[in-house]
Amino acid sequence: MKTSIPDWRIFDHAMERYGALPEYLWERTPDAAVLRRKDNRKWFALLMTVEASKLRIDSDIKVRIINVKCSPQMTGSLLMKEGYYPAYHMNKNSWISILLDGTVPEDEVIAAVDASYSMTV
Repeated sequence: MKTSIPDWRIFDHAMERYGALPEYLWERTPDAAVLRRKDNRKWFALLMTVEASKLRIDSDIKVRIINVKCSPQMTGSLLMKEGYYPAYHMNKNSWISILLDGTVPEDEVIAAVDASYSMTV
């Protein structure tokens, strides 16, 4: 059985490892949170809720996702795995969207956050 990954698990990791706190930037999407590097203020993760159809999932439900930066070399292989999608609302060559519904294990999501942090130097 899949268990959703709660935002706080990702936020706790980002705070403990990088000192990054979630920022809620948009009134229209109050549950959308950005994680930024402290040194250069670049985003390394964006958590939000989107309609599944925006990811080309044949459903009318809303899903929780995280967008992370990804090397173009890794993007192709990750997109072949379940739970990984071309980035919603970001550059699809260097960002991916990951479902947070438990399809992708939490340790893989955390590893993707860490890789994204490293890539936003």
